[in-house]
Amino acid sequence: MSRRTYFIDRGLGETRGGVLLDGRPERLLIQRDDDSPRLALGARLRARVRHVEPALGMAFLDLGAGDEASVSFKPDERPRQGEALEVEIRTEPRIGKLATARLIGPAQGEPLLLESAPSLLDQLQRLVGEGEPVTGRVARQLADEAEAEVLEVIHPLPGGGTIAIEPTRALTAIDVDVGERKGQEAKRVTRQANLAALSVAARVLRLKGLGGLIIFDMAGRGHDGAALMAAARAAFNPDNPGVSIGPISRFGTIELTVPRRGRPVTEILTDGAGRVSARTLGYRLVRRLEAEGAAAPGGRLSAACSPAVAEAAKPALALLAGRIGARFEVKGDPALAWEQIEVHAR
Repeated sequence: MSRRTYFIDRGLGETRGGVLLDGRPERLLIQRDDDSPRLALGARLRARVRHVEPALGMAFLDLGAGDEASVSFKPDERPRQGEALEVEIRTEPRIGKLATARLIGPAQGEPLLLESAPSLLDQLQRLVGEGEPVTGRVARQLADEAEAEVLEVIHPLPGGGTIAIEPTRALTAIDVDVGERKGQEAKRVTRQANLAALSVAARVLRLKGLGGLIIFDMAGRGHDGAALMAAARAAFNPDNPGVSIGPISRFGTIELTVPRRGRPVTEILTDGAGRVSARTLGYRLVRRLEAEGAAAPGGRLSAACSPAVAEAAKPALALLAGRIGARFEVKGDPALAWEQIEVHAR
């Protein structure tokens, strides 16, 4: 039987928490101090209707503090422009898409955050159900490993083969690859790889926070449709309610939809071009300095990184100075590679 545990890494300016499924990362939740609490999943707000699109059955909301969301309505529930509504955030924003909200009812007054979203700890406990979180140095290592897997495109399968997970604006494509195989051995290995691919992909999609339309390009031909359907249902059961799985097609593809809820972790960690963002690298820099500072108490620390990373790290570096003192210096060096961070004690 599968076993889930969880961890929390409380960093400076950023808290990372995650769920492990049989020791492998299955979820990664990231909360940063400057994230808007109004856009967090589960937050309840008083909003103002900014614009109504009757043909779409949708209204656009002003949540206050410059934040926006959309809400769907039934024909007999059409809101009026300027009306105040109480809503709850149902899905967080992602690139090119506003947050969506669930309509609770009419309200009075200006936009206001009425109730904060569940804390990161509450979310993890709801996912796992029991037990105490792993914290400290072990939690930091687990969070770092989870981040690294989120950013990978190719993921190995047990017993051989790989899957490639590549999101686009419209859907997420998953390609199953078993390499070159021949004869009866090829049939057995391909069948095992396809079944394993569904299980591994379900875990990694949860880890990356990806949902919506997902298409698997299965390996080989002559698939056992019943076995694949049973494996898919078991693999994606933790994502219910709302999962819908189609049968394998004559082209060897399986289509399914998984509800979108939180913001994709890949978007949190990267910039609009898919590169690890300066903000993410800034937090890495601070963790490196913090670890080096603990290893060399009282020692002077020196760090070098890209100028953009040094700039992005400034708020967290100020917190670090309050914790270990102003005994470090950070230099932005244009000659360093984008992800290159150098830290040492002097």
